[in-house]
Amino acid sequence: MLDETAVRQALETERAEIEAEIAGSADSRATVTLDQTSVGRLSRMDAMQGQAMAQAADQRRRLRLQRIAATLQRLDEGEFGACVVCGEDIAEARLEIDLTTPTCIGCAKG
Repeated sequence: MLDETAVRQALETERAEIEAEIAGSADSRATVTLDQTSVGRLSRMDAMQGQAMAQAADQRRRLRLQRIAATLQRLDEGEFGACVVCGEDIAEARLEIDLTTPTCIGCAKG
């Protein structure tokens, strides 16, 4: 089985990196101004598209943070590596791909 201390450290590191990315991308998600005298219509559309992409990326980051938090909680409860559906062990190779995987392959296919 995976070393839980190393798993915790990897998750904490990833969480810190994601939180820094969220903080650093705040300007990209900000409301696009309506002042067409300073920005042309196409430039504004580009800015709106960039804003939408930044918001989608932020949403993915926040979902990842939720998965990390849930995994850290399973670690605290001694349940890390057990499928949240059936309770069977999750294959180590599956966890190596994504430490936050909550289910075994059988339950994931479901």
